[in-house]
Amino acid sequence: QVQLVESGGGLVQPGGSLRLSCTASGISFRSFGMGWYRQAPGKQRELVATITRGGTTNYADSVKERFTISRDSAKNTAYLQMNSLKAEDTAVYYCKIVTYGGDYWGQGTQVTVSS
Repeated sequence: QVQLVESGGGLVQPGGSLRLSCTASGISFRSFGMGWYRQAPGKQRELVATITRGGTTNYADSVKERFTISRDSAKNTAYLQMNSLKAEDTAVYYCKIVTYGGDYWGQGTQVTVSS
């Protein structure tokens, strides 16, 4: 059974940083691409960043130069380092892994950027 668990969310002031983690069980991260998504209240879920099996990364324009996606295959964990956070980054953040058998999502972690 594939399971993704996000952690690391919380309340942070504008300009601050957070690092989100997504740990997988039942599947190996090294074999598949994965991504981070977010959903703000009243808005559709949107892509934040992706990393391919080969390590190629891609970012939404709104987070470029501020967020960094990475993975540690030995720990079966992916990360999203978020710097220079803004109020508009407030959302529930989800990780997703794309496999041959379908996509799997985590339960989400809340990130709130507020003074």
